[in-house]
Amino acid sequence: MAHAIRALAMDGVQQANSGHPGAPMGMAEMAQALWTRHLKHNPADPKWADRDRFVLSNGHGSMLIYALLHLTGYALGTDDLKAFRQLHSKTPGHPEVDVTPGVETTTGPLGQGITNAVGMALAEKLLAAEFNTDKHTLVDHRTYVFMGDGCLMEGISHEAVALAGAWKLNKLIALYDDNGISIDGQVAPWFIDNTPQRFAACGWNVIGPVDGHDVAAVDAALELAKQSVDKPTLIVCKTHIGKGSPNRANTSKAHGEPLGAAEIALTREALGWTAEPFVIPAEVKAAWDCTKAGKAAQAQWDKVFKAYQKADAAKAAEFLRRMAGELPENFAEIAVEAVGGAHDKAEGVASRKASQLALEVFTAALPELLGGSADLTGSNLTNTKSTPALRFDAAGTPVRNEAGQLGRHINYGVREFGMAAIMNGVALHGGYIPYGGTFLTFSDYSRNAIRMAALMKQRVVHVFTHDSIGLGEDGPTHQSVEHAASLRLIPNLDVWRPADTCETAVAWSMALANKHRPSALLLSRQNLPYQPKTDADVITRGAYVLAEPARVGLRRKAQAVIIATGSEVELAMQAQAKLAEQGVAVRVVSMPSTTVFDRQDVAYKTEVLPAKLPRIAIEAGVTDGWWKYGCAAVIGLDRYGESAPAGVLFQHFHFTVDNVVATVQEVLAK
Repeated sequence: MAHAIRALAMDGVQQANSGHPGAPMGMAEMAQALWTRHLKHNPADPKWADRDRFVLSNGHGSMLIYALLHLTGYALGTDDLKAFRQLHSKTPGHPEVDVTPGVETTTGPLGQGITNAVGMALAEKLLAAEFNTDKHTLVDHRTYVFMGDGCLMEGISHEAVALAGAWKLNKLIALYDDNGISIDGQVAPWFIDNTPQRFAACGWNVIGPVDGHDVAAVDAALELAKQSVDKPTLIVCKTHIGKGSPNRANTSKAHGEPLGAAEIALTREALGWTAEPFVIPAEVKAAWDCTKAGKAAQAQWDKVFKAYQKADAAKAAEFLRRMAGELPENFAEIAVEAVGGAHDKAEGVASRKASQLALEVFTAALPELLGGSADLTGSNLTNTKSTPALRFDAAGTPVRNEAGQLGRHINYGVREFGMAAIMNGVALHGGYIPYGGTFLTFSDYSRNAIRMAALMKQRVVHVFTHDSIGLGEDGPTHQSVEHAASLRLIPNLDVWRPADTCETAVAWSMALANKHRPSALLLSRQNLPYQPKTDADVITRGAYVLAEPARVGLRRKAQAVIIATGSEVELAMQAQAKLAEQGVAVRVVSMPSTTVFDRQDVAYKTEVLPAKLPRIAIEAGVTDGWWKYGCAAVIGLDRYGESAPAGVLFQHFHFTVDNVVATVQEVLAK
């Protein structure tokens, strides 16, 4: 059975003339033990809610999971394996969720798979606490991870491992493929960590080392791991990369390149494998087939669910809704309450506070919202009355507060990257919509996880406060200059930089309503005045005409357009008034989301930004992204900031009414 994995891995990589055969060949027995003796899954229904989750964190070994899915009965045929790494195939170079049935997360960037798995295990634990009853256990599954040396070298793994221990995620089981080899060769000169001690120090149960090529030993270790009640488990599996290859095993040559026809022939001989490429003998395929067992497992759960449904139909329906990622039927009314309240109150507050005000409405109405902050809760304002802090008792059970509420605000600690990747895992698992906060400048730490959320089309909301030089005295290390422009470059990520309470509430409603996109909300530290508007709905289009020209004698048509975002909208409005005094009529366009505006039709774009009117953009950040709108001038900041009070900085860097007026006058004079 293990040799079937080795053969398919060799064949797939050789056919593609590209890939990583060594890891699948080395982890074959580990996979056999887990997938045929422990993993609860149904190949006929890869999205079954109570399935165990399997994450291949060392995703370069993708032929392992493709072989497993093929062998156990998923909709992944021989032709799919032959198309490994080819255009539009179901077997891309690294596993991709929603491309291959049975793949739970997109892995490849090392360390993020184990971190996604922490998010999945957390979601399982919280859902179990929320939905299970004394009589009905609706949520009861595990999260399994395979990972290699590279995952453990990545700093993010430290963040994930520490949080998994702190949260006592006993249903998280990680199997470490300890083969001592990476692309550059033996890892010993640069990887000397005592991995078992490291995990134990973080509150993990550690088993092994065990012989990773002994199915019975791995099986026994998994059985022992499943007995843990208050700790996640690490199983250290000693393996040989490229096992079975006479000349490539235990070398970096097996890691990331085809073995070659001659070496494959020698390996087949050494293994006693006589089948043709991509052919699995019938008796071996039958031994691997999990369709019958999977169907039975899901049928048993279906009985539990029907009994649960009979006992509490409303709660059963709520479970199905949340696992499907659907918002409540009355979400439009909830959004109207949040947006309408912001519109009616017309408060002048920092947009980070406006975010919290919107969250008070949304978290009260949506129990699936799971918030947090990377040790900046009081600054990010991601906590609300409905989201008490998440805490666990000595046994690892989530604690309810005096009002009976489960914790829904996570203190991630100073772990921005870990937070972002854990949120991805929570979103992938289902049942919750995660959001988390930090300063915008620290989005750099989170960036690859943000990118992965966008690639995987996961609804994750990043709350980035202290969004510009308005941060003030903390200086250029903390002042975001390039970050808004940088985040806007990520495909499928919606970036919002709202100007007031109403735009902030709309940004939140859009982030929650968009099931297949992550969002980034860029929010101010300093207070921003409410900008009067007659129609809040138009904000949903990303940009809109906030103010037409003031009367200058007889009403005049606009001579120019000022485009602004966030805190600079106030500056644009003040400049419009002063220009009117000088006989110059300008339109002010607020553009809280360039990414959303860019998706609008040409007619709307032209309506907001008429082709014949010169455009001047204002944003307290780098100017590059604004030239695509055909601007005649951009008032921005193509350098780092300084340490000083915010007001002083805006004056110093010429974000002033006089400079905007002068710029508009100069453009019109040309």
